[in-house]
Amino acid sequence: MTKKLDGKVALITGAGSGLGRHCSQLFTAEGARVAIVDIDSERAQQTGKLVEQQGGDAIVITADVADKEQITAAVEQTVAHYGKLDIAWANAGIVSRGGVPTVAGGEFVAFEDLTEADWQHVLGVNLSGVVYTAQAAVPALKANGGGVILATSSAASHVAYHNIAMYSATKAGVNGLVRGLALDLGRFGIRANAIAPTHGMSPNFLMPPGAPVVGQSYEEVAGPWNPTVSPIPLKLPRPPGLDDNAKVALFLVSDDSAYISGATIGSCDGGTLSRVGMWFEEDLNPEPVA
Repeated sequence: MTKKLDGKVALITGAGSGLGRHCSQLFTAEGARVAIVDIDSERAQQTGKLVEQQGGDAIVITADVADKEQITAAVEQTVAHYGKLDIAWANAGIVSRGGVPTVAGGEFVAFEDLTEADWQHVLGVNLSGVVYTAQAAVPALKANGGGVILATSSAASHVAYHNIAMYSATKAGVNGLVRGLALDLGRFGIRANAIAPTHGMSPNFLMPPGAPVVGQSYEEVAGPWNPTVSPIPLKLPRPPGLDDNAKVALFLVSDDSAYISGATIGSCDGGTLSRVGMWFEEDLNPEPVA
């Protein structure tokens, strides 16, 4: 049986934990050879071992995506090792300092108290890092006769979350970037898209560097799942997980989405962004979910 990514070579940044780690395993299971790129070498090595244990083919590269020379070298190393590049996924991301105060240990930091260094840090990883990854990948993708650039955006690029305005701005920039790349690179057979998760993401990106890797979504680790009280309009008997986002990413880097380019897909949203931001009686007294 043919696998979705047979013969493909993919580079994934932020692959040491969370969605990047999950998709390193998923993509190799689907036939791809993967370059696992992360700023944390120990985490990246752990991901490599997981891929190896399942019989996958991967190389591990330590790089900071905010450093153009480092991510360019990572792409060059991937091409030197595998002979080509088909997929470049700029997945690495961080939340602005403080994060959302009520989520995963966040703390309130007033917008006016955020420093220039705070801004440059989140901008460097979340937007400049995507630009640098794409720039480094384009020559290899052109030489390959085409390929895919995927970026990880966020629901925060569409709607506001408390106290992460800088993060939201960088993710909105990602959406604009993939639209522009789709127009400029389409003639070379290169597609550019983004996923914008709302739910089903690992809390690791909200945690400080070196925190233990959580192999589940924040909904999965929050305690017993009760869809009746969940604000997600779609009521399912299980919480959203990493695999829900991973399968959308797999679709967008596979030939199944051959004519999709310039899109930002709201992966694992469950209808959350489709509703107005107010509560109704129906929300407070929902029918129980079997």
